[in-house]
Amino acid sequence: MIKKISVQQLQLGMFLEGMCGSWMDHPFWRTRFKLEDPEDLQRVLHSSVQEVWIDTSKGLDVARGVHAETRDEVDSRIETQLGELSVLASLEPEDQAVSFDQEIHRAAQICLKSKQAITQMLQEARMGQAIHQEDARALVNEISASITRNPSALISMARLKTADDYTYMHSVAVCALMVSLARQLNLDAQQVREAGFAGLLHDIGKIVVPHNILNKPGRLTDHEFSVVRNHPSLGHQLLLTSGVDNPVVLDVCLHHHEKVDGTGYPEGLKGDRISLFAKMGAICDVYDAITSDRPYKNGWDPSEAIHKMAEWSAGHFDIPVFQAFVRSIGIYPVGSLVRLTSGRLGVVVDHGRRSLLTPQVKVFYSTVSKMRIPPQVVDLATPGCKEKIVGRENPESWNFHDLNKLWMSWM
Repeated sequence: MIKKISVQQLQLGMFLEGMCGSWMDHPFWRTRFKLEDPEDLQRVLHSSVQEVWIDTSKGLDVARGVHAETRDEVDSRIETQLGELSVLASLEPEDQAVSFDQEIHRAAQICLKSKQAITQMLQEARMGQAIHQEDARALVNEISASITRNPSALISMARLKTADDYTYMHSVAVCALMVSLARQLNLDAQQVREAGFAGLLHDIGKIVVPHNILNKPGRLTDHEFSVVRNHPSLGHQLLLTSGVDNPVVLDVCLHHHEKVDGTGYPEGLKGDRISLFAKMGAICDVYDAITSDRPYKNGWDPSEAIHKMAEWSAGHFDIPVFQAFVRSIGIYPVGSLVRLTSGRLGVVVDHGRRSLLTPQVKVFYSTVSKMRIPPQVVDLATPGCKEKIVGRENPESWNFHDLNKLWMSWM
């Protein structure tokens, strides 16, 4: 049985099924192994991870009489919490919005242009040159305009990044996510632009972290882990050296790894000591990181990522800001694999217009016949539609490796 326990309940002999936190919170490249080395136990205890999953069928259980939530109990609780958000609209007013397929071509061009601009910008910063802030702001304006037209298109395109592109496209993705979240929070136009600017430059400290550490496929040493955790401070100093004095940008760069329970870094800030923009940056940074393929880990399905983040939200994220984030990208973001009441599987290709529970889904597989079927787009918000989403599915469990092609082919 899979159970969720606090790290204080961990014992040697337990089988770790997963960590309740992003993989940047701990030094392990794998999260499924039997805990037999006392040093590994200490590394978990000294990390910022507060809870873990254990598999009692493969290792020791918690002591008798100690309650631990099972996977089903946690899933039920999270589904209820997310479902409460479903009645809240997540898109821009109809007169401003366009469909996903109308925006995706422009979004692809913006991503290409943005990657080129960010690459040059970060290279210049690495060499000690000033960052051309007007160029960066123009880029933010272009990204913001795309988000206004359709929030899903550019965010989905930016998620499709190679390991070599990650540093650059992660900046673009977080910029887009920050803009979308800022709009959802009803921030004013200037604050939306500042949020996007901060997202664009939040991870600039990664450019001075050695490439072999950032992309190491094996377990990080304690020294290597400390080097990675130092990137917010390095980035903050780099921004100052590069002539960036915008307080929001500097704040998000330095504090996007802080957590509301005080276990984050570099300063261990807690609760209201963390600014709204830094709380936003923490959420957007983690979402893009865990949904992106990395040399040491495949990215999670978007809806799985939302579900996982909801598990961590009490200690990791500010809950109202996280709820706004879910409303901005959907409970089932574009690219999510879902099962419908008919038994058909499909990939989400656009948001629902009236509810987060009724997106547009491209069905392509029947669990009844266990065969692929001709792809068909089903709009769950259509009056009289009898189909509903009954659950999330793991693409790896079905050996589906072409989901991105499926939602992209709807262009």
